[in-house]
Amino acid sequence: MNGLSERDICSKFVTPALVAAGWNLNSQIREEVSLTAGRIIVRGKLTSRGQQKRADYVLYHKPNIPIAVIEAKDATHSVGAGMQQALEYAELVDVPFALSTNGRSILMHDRSVSDGTVEQEISLQEMPSPEQLWQRYAAWKGIASAQNPVINQDYFDDGSGKAPRYYQTLAVNRVIEETAKGRDRLLLVMATGTGKTYTAFQIIWRLWKAGAKKRILFLADRNILVDQTKTNDFKPFGGAMTKISNRQADKSYEIYLSLYQAVTGTDEAANIYKQFSRDFFDLVIIDECHRGSAAADSAWREILEYFSSATQVGLTATPKETKDVSNIDYFGEPVYTYSLRRGIEDGFLAPYKVIRYDFDKDLTGYRPEAGTHDRFGHEVEDRIYNQRDFDRTLVLDRRTKLVAGKITELLKATNRFDKTIVFCEDTEHAERMRQALANANADLVAENHRYVMRITGDDALGKAELDNFIDPKARYPVIATTSKLLTTGVDAKTCKLIVLDQRIQSMTEFKQIIGRGTRIDEEHGKHYFTIMDFKRATELFADPDFDGDPVQIYEPGADDPPQPPDDDDVPVSPGEIDETDQPEIIGGVLGNPFGDEPPPRKFYVDGVEVNVLSKRVQYLGPDGKLITESLRSYAKKTLQKDYKTLDEFLRRWTDAEKKQAIIEELESLGVLLDGLRDEVKNGETFSAFDLLCHVAYGQPPLTRKERAEQVKKRNYFAKYEGKARAVLEALLDKYSDEDFGPLENAKVLQLKPFDEIGTPVEIVKGVFGGKSAYEAAVKELQQELYREGA
Repeated sequence: MNGLSERDICSKFVTPALVAAGWNLNSQIREEVSLTAGRIIVRGKLTSRGQQKRADYVLYHKPNIPIAVIEAKDATHSVGAGMQQALEYAELVDVPFALSTNGRSILMHDRSVSDGTVEQEISLQEMPSPEQLWQRYAAWKGIASAQNPVINQDYFDDGSGKAPRYYQTLAVNRVIEETAKGRDRLLLVMATGTGKTYTAFQIIWRLWKAGAKKRILFLADRNILVDQTKTNDFKPFGGAMTKISNRQADKSYEIYLSLYQAVTGTDEAANIYKQFSRDFFDLVIIDECHRGSAAADSAWREILEYFSSATQVGLTATPKETKDVSNIDYFGEPVYTYSLRRGIEDGFLAPYKVIRYDFDKDLTGYRPEAGTHDRFGHEVEDRIYNQRDFDRTLVLDRRTKLVAGKITELLKATNRFDKTIVFCEDTEHAERMRQALANANADLVAENHRYVMRITGDDALGKAELDNFIDPKARYPVIATTSKLLTTGVDAKTCKLIVLDQRIQSMTEFKQIIGRGTRIDEEHGKHYFTIMDFKRATELFADPDFDGDPVQIYEPGADDPPQPPDDDDVPVSPGEIDETDQPEIIGGVLGNPFGDEPPPRKFYVDGVEVNVLSKRVQYLGPDGKLITESLRSYAKKTLQKDYKTLDEFLRRWTDAEKKQAIIEELESLGVLLDGLRDEVKNGETFSAFDLLCHVAYGQPPLTRKERAEQVKKRNYFAKYEGKARAVLEALLDKYSDEDFGPLENAKVLQLKPFDEIGTPVEIVKGVFGGKSAYEAAVKELQQELYREGA
């Protein structure tokens, strides 16, 4: 038994014990369940995946209800060796039972026990049955009846293999459980990009199929959200579903989707929802409920209060809590929260790096000379203008061109067809930015004028291109300038660049804007996205209410010029500005509708120099805190933290059976060798060993070829003859070309020149006398390679 692997223990002992206890192998037992995707680690232009959280077993009452986690180890481990891992996964999926086994017995941890024995060791023959654990699970959850049909209703399964992620399952189950207990006001908080609408669909499906809720209303505040929902996630409802799109209510359907503006109006006759009786709907789902339903005097609240007898579920990425507006006050505390930080950590959301620019006029201010007139002849008020004023009350044309130039510079350095959203102060600013970007990218605009477009609420042509912008298959538009229209709800999966040239002081709005880029699209090479910040919006990262840290940020350093004072005026939150109520545009193509009076809301000043003052890089460290340094400095600190001296590192390197394990360990902490090689002169010629010793301990590095030549000069191969010597010399040549990889993978024996010596079996057995002898010879070769350290 001691010779059996962990997988052998599972197949020969654990699975048979589960089946003998009554667990259904097809529907209740899942092995090697990937709970997370592994965090995406970003360093420069390079990305890698961190380690997945993968449970050896998850046991289910039904496919949608996990109730226990099992971690297995081989027989050389103690029975409780996997318990801490099992407890971590049990907490992640919210189940009370965590089991650890080595194939000989089981250690069972029962979180449902409030007093008495929490952990006890049992034999494999005492494996609990599904009925035993389900009854105890239901009691732990406070479910009155374990046979409740709502609780036991399966989720929708189209046979494609798509199933809810662990947090979506948890969110659905929390709502279902609370509904079964009679709670009728529920709030789900899930970060943008984590599948709120799909989660809502599964909630509705289970309640509808169980007969608990027969008529359902799904409300959203953007027409595109309703249409996306109807044609995508809600499609399985088929003919039972309708979209309310006219002023006559058809009461023959069961699932109703509606833009809330479509059912409310300014007078009683326009309120279509009143054509339904107050008890018509059993369930009302409010998508993006932070944008109005919380306010006591909002149109949303009016609808919710009219259908007050229905169970109401609010969905939001950013629960709104202000003096006058509170979702929690209406819905109660969230039944489940899945944050942006958690989504990034799990690898389901894209991390991001931030490039922050500070301009001299933004920080030190601009004061016009006495008698200065703008391009339309208006005398510019004599005062100091700073970042709060630019593009709101005063426009510096060179500032706009500088922003457009920096955006273009980044796209040229990466990919000029990366989908990009530029958030501006208002629709007029969005139009000016469109013009500046068109001029900065004149070559691509000449090929297709839709390369850059303004997409705002008052621009019919721009709005008509919105579907093309969010379609991964559509090449154009590439760059969208906007002010509010793209802040929320738009599923732009391939958006790789978000530009903030808008002052943002609302945490809710900031999270929503960041959410435009958090979706991962590996098919189109989208693993992370970039934020360019020109107006200090990313200072909100430091706010304790923000729950997702960037992986990289360029920003002013401690010695950079001071920031403008915060008390020189009262800033207007962008959240208070509506696209239908923008500042008047004076001059330009619209002309001046006021003649000489009243004075313009904006002054347009040309010819004023604007320059970049500073930028700095910050990395997200393993402790979740931002650290300001290069990758080289970060790698040095990371290595020296675990290996304080060169000797300690040499011992670790020498003792490691697989050098790749050390590399993967460093990569999980954000130290990527390819990135280091880019920063170190001639780094591509050094072995991983020399590169790390050089960066962390200042040792003069040898190239792989130099290190191999040293072994040959010492006449190391003199003790080998014939084919054995030929094999080891060929391995050394492989090292010169490819580093240690070929030395750790016996498959290299299938390649040239080894195939000329013999087959892998002939080489291992015939030349070296067996696997252990071959491995010993290779290990000795590696020790000789690193014998003199760095």
